[in-house]
Amino acid sequence: MEVEITSKHMIKPSSSELHLLEPFKLSLLDQLGTSMYSPGILFYAKPSDSNINGSQFLERLKQSLSKAKTQFYPAAGRLKNNFFITDFNEGVPYAEARVTGRLSDFIEQTDNVEAMNRLLPCRPFRNIQDPTTPQLAVQVNIFDCGGIALALCFFHKIFDATTVYAFLNSWAAFSRGSNGEIPNPVLLGASSRLFPPIESMPENAAMKSLFFNDGRCKMTRSFVFDANAITTLVLKAKSKSLEHPSRALALSAFLWKHAIQASRSVSGTLKPSILFQPVNIRPKLKPMFGLAISMYDPVGKKDIDLSELAYLLREATESAPNDPQVVLQGFKTMTEQFSHVEEMVSNGDAECYLLSNWLNTLDGKEDFGWGKPTLKSIPGIDSQNREMRNLLYLKNARLHRAIEVWVGYLVQKYL
Repeated sequence: MEVEITSKHMIKPSSSELHLLEPFKLSLLDQLGTSMYSPGILFYAKPSDSNINGSQFLERLKQSLSKAKTQFYPAAGRLKNNFFITDFNEGVPYAEARVTGRLSDFIEQTDNVEAMNRLLPCRPFRNIQDPTTPQLAVQVNIFDCGGIALALCFFHKIFDATTVYAFLNSWAAFSRGSNGEIPNPVLLGASSRLFPPIESMPENAAMKSLFFNDGRCKMTRSFVFDANAITTLVLKAKSKSLEHPSRALALSAFLWKHAIQASRSVSGTLKPSILFQPVNIRPKLKPMFGLAISMYDPVGKKDIDLSELAYLLREATESAPNDPQVVLQGFKTMTEQFSHVEEMVSNGDAECYLLSNWLNTLDGKEDFGWGKPTLKSIPGIDSQNREMRNLLYLKNARLHRAIEVWVGYLVQKYL
């Protein structure tokens, strides 16, 4: 597959008055977020009944992005000192590319991470320290058949799954010609009021050594669990303490169990294991997401019980602090805990994993006037991008009620 960049632009917000706005403060939870790009690709087959040609659609896409940037103005700015975002007129890098081959042939091979990442505007899953980094980058890939892959990289400081969903739907609404109202306006303001940022963030709070390594990570592997397999896992995850595990919870416990076993196979020792999960706390407070930490201690245990891991995961997500005062008062304790975890991992006394659940995040209705997406994908780590380690992604598979898992893991061949 050949991908040739044909044009590059900097798409600025449609309003020229954004410079009058005050800097957008990050929340404390934003400050703790990893400084990396998370990728996503939406694939669109060329509509057979569309009256719009490809050139018209691309021009509409750029104009509507400019309007969406005015609504989501922090996404057009630049981060300063991990404290606030300003310079809202800087804009978003936007590229167009030609891709040899047919879209239908490409999406049949969605486990080809190398090819998938070539559609992206930048490298995902790497630690970024450049203060001029855009909050968003876009690349529109046009296949020979007229199909389109809309690829985006979201900077993880202000973009989580819910914000991505809101932004894409607003952009799509502008592209279709509607007003593009923000589905949930509090996404842009509430978090920093509830969780005020601090000017001096402790070095150990970012947990860089936990999630980023020296490039030793192998290729990402893709696994698809069909409906029957997931039902079996749900039954195995049940216990007296957890009578109704969800599909995602049962699969997460299964992945964690086999990651622990893989670590034991390599090191010869059954180590304590720590799993981090981003948790959406908007249903209660509507600010943003938190981080749930599950810890498994194998001391005195002969076997790794799936139902025990499932219970630990459920307890961590349900007990994640969602009261602003609790979070703020416990910040010192939380950073001390992170520091302790980092020390354990760096000394080889524990393994650490990051699990991100993107199931049902996008509803498949992101219609930019070119029809609904044929496929949604989140690319993984390839041979050119090995910084992120022990990363597990859950997302919807093409099969009915199936789940696809991306695994970027040092010893993934044992999974």
